[in-house]
Amino acid sequence: MADFNQFGPRKPVRGGAQARGGFGRTWWGKSLLDAVEKVADAGRLSRGRTYARVGQVVNYRIERGAVTAEVQGSQPSPFTSVLSIRPLREDEVELLLAEIREAPGMLAEIASGALPPALGPHLLPTTASELDFTCSCPDMGWPCKHVAAVCYLLAERLDEQPSEILTLRGLDLDTLIGGVERSTRTADPEDPYGDELDLPELPRVEFHAVIDDLDAIPLRRALRMSAEDEPTAATGLRELRSLYTEFDS
Repeated sequence: MADFNQFGPRKPVRGGAQARGGFGRTWWGKSLLDAVEKVADAGRLSRGRTYARVGQVVNYRIERGAVTAEVQGSQPSPFTSVLSIRPLREDEVELLLAEIREAPGMLAEIASGALPPALGPHLLPTTASELDFTCSCPDMGWPCKHVAAVCYLLAERLDEQPSEILTLRGLDLDTLIGGVERSTRTADPEDPYGDELDLPELPRVEFHAVIDDLDAIPLRRALRMSAEDEPTAATGLRELRSLYTEFDS
């Protein structure tokens, strides 16, 4: 285990982002911390809580997929600490929109700044694969105490403003409104089957020979197993390339 005692005590910060109360006081903040605490070292989490309480986080910003912070440790300059939360994939966004469509009034509730707990399973990370922790400090912990402090401040922020999780997951109110409106448009009574719809042109796709996507090394190895010599294997490779090119043309 690395010994960081040589770096001395943390340097105090004036005007840092100091926690104002408990962490995880609401369902949203607690659920985030539950996900983080499943994968993190208890000692580093404890030190991270202390850093968050005493204001060692100089500043932080919430953006698509990440919370980036400057955290003052024991060295002269703050460390750059990042909590990453994977933005939702397209199919996950569709599931979220379906949940909103099925609940009249939910979109208006979101627009008011509230976030219904029913959306929690779609928005909150539940596995380590949706989280990542990085820091410029020398501690190899995942997360280190600096990123842990960011996690606790984010939980406090979600307690106060749970809609921030939308930003982290790559969403905003306009996206939700647009997605719900697109799916709730009624069919034209004069053309219920859409026969008269003006459809956009299909995109042009540039084709490449499938063989270009294959790893040439194991392919050559396989050809050598059945070929008499290297020139024969090379000839076989050229003929395969020619065949694949014909298929794709």
